[in-house]
Amino acid sequence: MSVNKAAARSIPSRAGTAPEGAAAAGRETTGAGRAAAADRPAAERLEASRTGGSRAAATAEKAAAAVGASRPAAARRSAAWTIGKAAAKALRGSAAIAALALVWETAPRLGLVDATFLPPLSEVLRAWGELAVSGSLLENFQASIVRSVSGLLLAVAIAIPLGLAIGYSRTAALLLGPVLELFRNTAALALLPVFILILGIGETSKISIVLFACTWPILLNTVSGVRGVDPLLVKSARSLGLPPFQLFWKVILPASLPSVFTGIRLAGASSILVLIAAEMVGAKAGLGYLINYTQYNFQIPEMYAGILTISALGLLINHGLVLLERRFSGWKANAER
Repeated sequence: MSVNKAAARSIPSRAGTAPEGAAAAGRETTGAGRAAAADRPAAERLEASRTGGSRAAATAEKAAAAVGASRPAAARRSAAWTIGKAAAKALRGSAAIAALALVWETAPRLGLVDATFLPPLSEVLRAWGELAVSGSLLENFQASIVRSVSGLLLAVAIAIPLGLAIGYSRTAALLLGPVLELFRNTAALALLPVFILILGIGETSKISIVLFACTWPILLNTVSGVRGVDPLLVKSARSLGLPPFQLFWKVILPASLPSVFTGIRLAGASSILVLIAAEMVGAKAGLGYLINYTQYNFQIPEMYAGILTISALGLLINHGLVLLERRFSGWKANAER
């Protein structure tokens, strides 16, 4: 009887220790796994790390290749967009010229104007080609462009320093202002007989009359540009301790350049107009002489060919001045953006 009681008391203790035994067994199994992993050779772990690194490198290479492949396509799309935009802009800019050419061609053929005095554009272009092949057009074009550019460059060399001095110095403005105002209000063509009488009918008189006509737009715009510099810029530069020469060179001159180039472009147009008038009066070569000569000989298509060449010369000079302005006043375009 005592033996059975002892056995009964021993049964719950064994049942209570069973979960503890299972947990212990699990800990023993985990520890064994860790021990097995720890006992794995180092070479296998190194090989696994290398395999993972090579896969990452392969993935990075594939991504870089995809990016590199997409870059040329993006560059091509950007280039196509730029070319298309430039073509559309050129088309819009030339639409008015194309319309004028169409009217010029059709109006004489339809009898809207007398074809004797205004021949169709095709006949004018044919006459222009004949003059170009014969060499007459090139000879007269060279004579005109040399006179025009020479007078314009001399005007730039004289008028810009004079305008800077007048705009910067009150003393120079008081001394030179009245004389300059007197000559500024005198038409250049009104002085043409004076230039011919004093300098003759050679190249000197033609270049001098162009110089006189081009001086005033450059001079007045230079003076206006110097006087129109923002006073805050000048005060800021003076507060930084800039001496007068550096103040003028680094602040006033760059700020006045847009106005100076405006005057130069106006002078470029004046150089063509005055030169053609001067060549019509007394010259043996030049586009003005060509127009006058063909008019007297009733060669109307050739006359219009000379007029078209004058227009091309004006566009050429203006385009060159625009490129020069962008070169020296690039900061202005960046500031406006």
